[in-house]
Amino acid sequence: MPLPVRVRDELGELFADEQFVAAFGTEGRPGWSPGRLALITVLQRVENLTDRRAAEAVRTDLSWKYALGLELDDPGFDASVLSEFRPG
Repeated sequence: MPLPVRVRDELGELFADEQFVAAFGTEGRPGWSPGRLALITVLQRVENLTDRRAAEAVRTDLSWKYALGLELDDPGFDASVLSEFRPG
C-alpha cells in the first residue's frame, strides 16, 4: 500500500485547516489549503521529490489525491506554490 494511502487511512486528515487559520489570506483568490500544503511538504520530503515532482504527484498520483482528500479531476497547483509556502 502506498505511503500516502497509509497516512490517510491511519491518521485521517493530518493537518486540519483549523490549525492554520492565521495562514489563510483575506484578500484575492483563495489559495491552497495550508493543511494540504503541509502534508504535501511532508510527503515531498519522505519521497525526496523536487517541488516540480511533488506538484506533478498531486496532479497525477491517485494515492496523493486520496491522501489530500482531492477530487480525481483536481488540477493541482504550480510548483512555485511550495517554495512560497515554506518558511524562508
